[in-house]
Amino acid sequence: MLGLMSASLPAVEKAELRGVGQFEIPAWFKSSFLDLPEDVAEAARGGKRLMLYFGQEGCPYCAELFNKNFSQAHIVEYTRRHFDAIDLNMWGDREVTDFSGNVLPEKELAAKLKVWFTPTLLFFNEKGEQVLRINGYYPPHQFLAALQYVAEKQENRVTFREYLAKQAPPPAKGALHSQPFFAKPPHDLTRSPAGKPVAVFFEQKDCAGCDRMQEEMAGNPATLDLLKRFHVIQLDRWGDMPVVMPTGRKTSARQWADELGIAYVPTAVLYDAGKEVIRIEAMFKGFHVQSVLDYVASGAYQKQPSLQRFIRERADHLREQGVVVDIWK
Repeated sequence: MLGLMSASLPAVEKAELRGVGQFEIPAWFKSSFLDLPEDVAEAARGGKRLMLYFGQEGCPYCAELFNKNFSQAHIVEYTRRHFDAIDLNMWGDREVTDFSGNVLPEKELAAKLKVWFTPTLLFFNEKGEQVLRINGYYPPHQFLAALQYVAEKQENRVTFREYLAKQAPPPAKGALHSQPFFAKPPHDLTRSPAGKPVAVFFEQKDCAGCDRMQEEMAGNPATLDLLKRFHVIQLDRWGDMPVVMPTGRKTSARQWADELGIAYVPTAVLYDAGKEVIRIEAMFKGFHVQSVLDYVASGAYQKQPSLQRFIRERADHLREQGVVVDIWK
């Protein structure tokens, strides 16, 4: 009945979609038969490690990775010297042999590996064990630090969080920037008002990325409306402020961040019904921040396991209502 009714309605002209990313996979990425155990072995024979890139057409963050990070000669040279890089399409149908010997399409492998963001980069050691995962886009200096962490085989010596902190030590001065949507301490996250989901923003002092994110959130009415549906707190990733976790355990901001493996700031960790749902742990702009917030606040994550499908459907719904969608703002 719904299909017949829809067929009888006039076509709806969607509003414009802006911010679509344009990029090409570099020619130096490996041409592979997508047998991952063999790819790891081949990389090891050449004294390299394997880097898997999951992306999708039109992704502005993927475009940033290739057009900004991989436009810099020293990053390209370092990557080519230490890694065999393979590109995978998170919606693709090419068959891949995974590390368990299973043969499955790219899109099923992406779902199996819980690839929610693009780009997602997975790094593997000589045994086919994942040693680092990057969910989203890292700016060039942090991306190079990630490459160095894996290439230097640091995973058995220090955590990536510790390694990244040494490359860019946490500042000793400055202050976090308060916003009216952040709840005041003390923070007992077992007592979320009206049962709202919880958003925990881990930031640090003198953090340009934190400043940019807060400016974008504070200046965007759509983001502010979505934040009203959360109990939102801000924690200094390196601070000692006491906090009661959603599980009821007492800890400090720094101890909690360490347990969560928070390496990139700002990172937002979203909880619902006391359980972590998803994180924003890379550079994201307004539309995608709003989409992640909506994914949790609406409860859509309980029915739609693919964040990217939810984002597409959300964008289509907004455009059908005449709202111009810019995925790079």
